[in-house]
Amino acid sequence: MVFHKSLTYWYLNNKRELPWRETSDPYCIWLSEIMLQQTRIEQGLPYYLAFTSAYPTVFDLAKASEEDVLKLWQGLGYYSRARNLHTTAKHVAFDLNGVFPKSYESLLKLKGVGDYTASAIASISYNEPAAVVDGNVYRVLARYFDIDTPINSSSGIKEFKQLAQELLDKEDPATYNQAIMEFGALQCKPQSPLCTSCPLSDSCLALQNNRIAELPVKIKKTKIKKRYFNYLVFQSSENKTLLEKRTGKGIWEGLYQFPLIETEGLKEASEIESHMEFSEFSKNEPLGVTLYNDAPIVHKLSHQHIYTRFWIVDKNELPNTAISISSVAEYPVPVLIANFLNDYSFSF
Repeated sequence: MVFHKSLTYWYLNNKRELPWRETSDPYCIWLSEIMLQQTRIEQGLPYYLAFTSAYPTVFDLAKASEEDVLKLWQGLGYYSRARNLHTTAKHVAFDLNGVFPKSYESLLKLKGVGDYTASAIASISYNEPAAVVDGNVYRVLARYFDIDTPINSSSGIKEFKQLAQELLDKEDPATYNQAIMEFGALQCKPQSPLCTSCPLSDSCLALQNNRIAELPVKIKKTKIKKRYFNYLVFQSSENKTLLEKRTGKGIWEGLYQFPLIETEGLKEASEIESHMEFSEFSKNEPLGVTLYNDAPIVHKLSHQHIYTRFWIVDKNELPNTAISISSVAEYPVPVLIANFLNDYSFSF
């Protein structure tokens, strides 16, 4: 059997039943592909179901507020995906009359849509012969053909894309693309691949050369940056607290957080209290400050680790910008703060 026929046969007998596989609607395909970027299906599925329930069409998503979209996305991470999702929904709904572009090249022009996503939508929704290349595809091809070109190098990206396109089933690209991705996820797994039951084992070069564990090759990541966040969790006698919206192009743009003091390392209470940003809140009265967690919570992102402490600050009155403690749950916040809110009970 040729490569694509073997994969397709395996897929039809082993695929998981997933809602976006029951449709060719480009809205559903686009939504699922954006959500599953750097996200496991098990994690992304509940979000997909929540979004399609809240926003069944691209028009519904376009009409939603950014805060509502971010709130529904909360916990899925990589929040730029949600902002791009909302921007693209508005463009498709209001500029393109709700009709998604119908070719790989035109799909690439949508914000947040790269080569992989454009290929997936074009092939699954419009049957265009555009090969997908994601982490699963890189792994399958690198192992089957014993290729040690780094998958995150410019030469590797070009080499694997060309190979994927050559192997593509031009008559049924939708099924083939889903087959090779599913094969990488379930059979040719990153750790402990199921080589003994693999339908391609007789012709897999990495298996023959005992190099399965070495492939695919990836250039070493950049150095992880350490950051130290000190959140000031205010609670007043009026049962109010303070939240601020993150701005700029850094992490968690558009989400809400408690007032933040970022320091060079872990600090004592006296150092936090003497900080200029903290002193802005203590002009008229002394503040009671308690460290909630002595051991910092380490939140790991792709290129940075955030060491976080929460400082509970009691105060009789807060500025007019304060919000009711009972309304905090309505705001979209980073999962780091969401977890804190699940554990902490406000009191005064």
